Formats: sequence, C-alpha cells, structure tokens
Amino acid sequence: MTLLGKGVVAIWNGIAPGLEDAFLNWHVHEHMRDRVGLPGFQRGRRYVSIDGSPGFFNFYETESLADLTSEAYMAALNHPTPWTGRVIPHFTQMSRTLCRVVASSGRGAGAVIETVRLASRVARDAFIADMTANIIEPAVGRSAIVGAHLLEGQSAAQPVETAETRLRGAGEVADWIMLVEAARHQDIVALRRDLIGDDAIIACGAAPAIRRGAYGLQFALSRTDLEAAPRP
Repeated sequence: MTLLGKGVVAIWNGIAPGLEDAFLNWHVHEHMRDRVGLPGFQRGRRYVSIDGSPGFFNFYETESLADLTSEAYMAALNHPTPWTGRVIPHFTQMSRTLCRVVASSGRGAGAVIETVRLASRVARDAFIADMTANIIEPAVGRSAIVGAHLLEGQSAAQPVETAETRLRGAGEVADWIMLVEAARHQDIVALRRDLIGDDAIIACGAAPAIRRGAYGLQFALSRTDLEAAPRP
C-alpha cells in the first residue's frame, strides 16, 4: 500500500491575495511539523495547483481512522498556535474531509497528484469493488503512474466545531475522494482521456457531479523525517 495507514485528512484551500508566502512559511516551519508529530500521524504532503481549484491541496496519512478523532488531535484543533491564528482566518474555498482508506495501490509518492471529489449513486460495497477493479488497480499499470487511492469520507466523524473551525470556517466535506499520483502532469492528462475520465468513473457508480484538478508537490514530511532531524 502506498498510503501509510488507513486514515487520511484531505484538505483543499485557497489563501487571500498577497499572503501566499506567509501561508507557505507557516505550513513548512510549524503546521506540518506539529501535525506529523501527533500520535498516529505518519506523513503530510502539500501540493500547489497545476489545473485545479482552489490553489492548494494537502493531506495527512494516519495509522488508523481513530487517530483523526483522538484526544491529541482534538486538543491541537482546539488550541491553535498564535501563528496558526494569524494565518488560517485568511483561508478561502475551504474543503476538509476525514477519510477511511478503502483502496490503495502502488509504491512511492508522485510529483503530481490528480484529486477527484465524488459522490456515489450505488451501494457502498459495489462502488468500492467497481472503482478498485476498474480504475484503482489498472491505473498503476499505466505509464508513469505511481499510485492510486480511493478514500471514503467520514461525515459522522467530522467535529461539529473546534477553535480552528471558528477561525477558518468548516468548509465542504466530500463523500468520496480518488487520488492518482504520477511522475508528470502529462501522464495525468493522458489518463483522463480514458481510465480516470468522468465517463469511466460514472460507469462505476459515481454521480455525474465530479470535481477534479491536478496539483504539483511542494513539500512532504514523514514521521521518520521529523524524528531524524531535531527541530531548530
């Protein structure tokens, strides 16, 4: 399995004009370090838009779904740092979903990731089976495709309100998310023409309203990285 566990927090956001440098500095030097240091959190990755909206996508991989509602994580959400308090009120187009990893195939991490937000019009088990057999598994056999993953949104697990949501807003929650990692953007574009195109996804039981976009990797931090390099 490419993803490092069974839980994911998937986040899309924009940032107010003129504040991108401040956002990136905070995310690299404080926020991602703090999140990856939480119990069960294994890796964080942040991407910038190539052809997607909003401007940024980031996600955190956790050992289990329970890590996303743990006492330690809830304490972090309810006690944001002063730096966090200065940055996240300027987020725009916020979307944040706690997810269960239901299918994951491939090895390593790609430089480009296709993010696809979905809803299903068929039974859960049938949707997972069709998406896994017809899209997730075949995708990693294509040229320069590193990994493919299907995530199930856990709306019941979303905190009703935390100190952070009061700062940034709750935002949208996705029912399902598909992620496809590749070495190059052109490989994602090629795959959209057939295997991961809207028609193929709808044939597996997805609802017609599909939101997608490609993002390029800016920064990744794993628990191993964090433990190997003492914080300055």
